[in-house]
Amino acid sequence: MKKIKNKKVASRFKIKRRVRKTVIGTSELPRLSVFRSNANIYVQLVDDSKGHTLLAASSLDKDIAAMKGTKTEVAKAVGKAIAEKAKEQGLEKVVFDRNGFRYHGRIKSLADGAREQGLKF
Repeated sequence: MKKIKNKKVASRFKIKRRVRKTVIGTSELPRLSVFRSNANIYVQLVDDSKGHTLLAASSLDKDIAAMKGTKTEVAKAVGKAIAEKAKEQGLEKVVFDRNGFRYHGRIKSLADGAREQGLKF
């Protein structure tokens, strides 16, 4: 793996590798993986046993991108969107993978939005 010069990013990748040793998604219990950039937030339901992405949602989706509000409010809407898509596919339980990000702000808001729609972590 190449060396990362930014200490903050390197620290996040170190945490990510440590967590991914134990957090594994299956087709019955997929991994809810979150990525947060400065402007947007992305979420996927991943089946690690097959190496497939089952579902995905982001703040760039047309219905969510048209929303006005703070990034935290948009993250909550993304959480609700992924939970609705999961319900349609018959998935009710997931394993949450915060991807090395701290569990506060937009990450927490996304998780709360998904839980409000009935997704269980």
